[in-house]
Amino acid sequence: MNKHIQLRNLGLFDARVPRYTSYPTAPHFKTDVGEADVASWLSALDPEQPASLYVHVPFCRRLCWFCACRTQGTTTAGPVAAYVETLKAELKLIKNHLPEGLKLGHLHWGGGTPTLLEPDMIADLTGAIAEVAPFAEDYEFSVEIDPNEIDDARLDALAAGGMNRASIGVQDFDPVIQETIGRIQSYEITKAAIDGLRARGIRSLNADILYGLPGQSQEKITASVQKLLSLSPDRVALFGYAHVPWIARRQTMIPTDQLPTPEERLELFNTARDLFVADGYTEIGIDHFARESDGLAVALRTGKLRRNFQGYTDDKCSAMIGVGASSIAKYPQGYAQNAPATSKYQEAVRAGHLPITKGHSFTEEDHLRGRIIEALMSEFRVDRADLVQRFDLRQEAFDDFAKGADTAFPDMLDISADEIVILDHAKPLTRMIARHFDAYDMSRGQHSSAV
Repeated sequence: MNKHIQLRNLGLFDARVPRYTSYPTAPHFKTDVGEADVASWLSALDPEQPASLYVHVPFCRRLCWFCACRTQGTTTAGPVAAYVETLKAELKLIKNHLPEGLKLGHLHWGGGTPTLLEPDMIADLTGAIAEVAPFAEDYEFSVEIDPNEIDDARLDALAAGGMNRASIGVQDFDPVIQETIGRIQSYEITKAAIDGLRARGIRSLNADILYGLPGQSQEKITASVQKLLSLSPDRVALFGYAHVPWIARRQTMIPTDQLPTPEERLELFNTARDLFVADGYTEIGIDHFARESDGLAVALRTGKLRRNFQGYTDDKCSAMIGVGASSIAKYPQGYAQNAPATSKYQEAVRAGHLPITKGHSFTEEDHLRGRIIEALMSEFRVDRADLVQRFDLRQEAFDDFAKGADTAFPDMLDISADEIVILDHAKPLTRMIARHFDAYDMSRGQHSSAV
């Protein structure tokens, strides 16, 4: 049977499913997790184990039409400066609950556009973070960088603050597609930003590129990938454009009649993937690629690849503290999300409160199903021995999981008494197969296309 027909019959081209950067996913968070819970979870962190810290900066100079992130536009530095002061205040509140001696293994600034911060704001914020928890010896500090919003002074400030990994958003290099999605960014500007990073000794570079954009063709995505390869990033995220105008109203600016069909999206992905693999990149999970020496490739080879809100990661920390409006934290006990609206977030912090609005306390079943989903998304397989070691899972329970998945996805899995493996031709179904193990109501979320 034609591969596309098989995938269509299983619902791939019609399904909308989570990306599973968490389990349960954010639509299932509830208001029964609050400030007192998070204060307790922070206090319970093991000071001998480094933690991660995520800082969300929701501001952009311009709002790209394709983007579905929670951001807001600003043309002046005033709102950004006020927001940095609120971040510093939140960090002090967090410090009040942290055990002495805690260090940071990973620090990530996301957005929005973190590089909207002026050099003095960058220095101020990195200093405030260091007062809360210093870096561990083998730390990683990554920043999402917009090549249109970076200069030598900001690069110097970030490097002085300890940044050693950078993430560059590319999306697509075709000028017509850039006009259509509201993101003008030339190859030359992108290269200049990367050259500036490498000149400052930044050891590792990530890049994001999108498939499924309006007007994108096999020829155009090939040209964009080849240009990206000429910049030799250490790690690439090949994300599918998620057209969700019911969530991000700015996407109504995107001409839907120019969007590729689901079948065309799959071929665009395959074209880009083949180019990355041919250039020597290791395929990581469903949408990442890395040089053999990169931490993601090493994590995959050693069975330590993980998945969190930033996607695939080699972050070994058991807790990720979230700072900033809408930021989500993960603790061993559960998830906690800050107030999404910047005004509400700032109001809570200025009143002396941890700005938690909702979250989720883990059950034992959450841990089990979350691990199954993470293993499928990361390695395309579930190892019974891993589940036995972590959860003392009985053979009968594993067999029930395997039988149910095999029934739902016939001829797509290799099932044995010891493992569940997604076959190569079935890898486009990975998110759908992961969904099979999700015990929560799918109607709670408005998710993106499965391909």
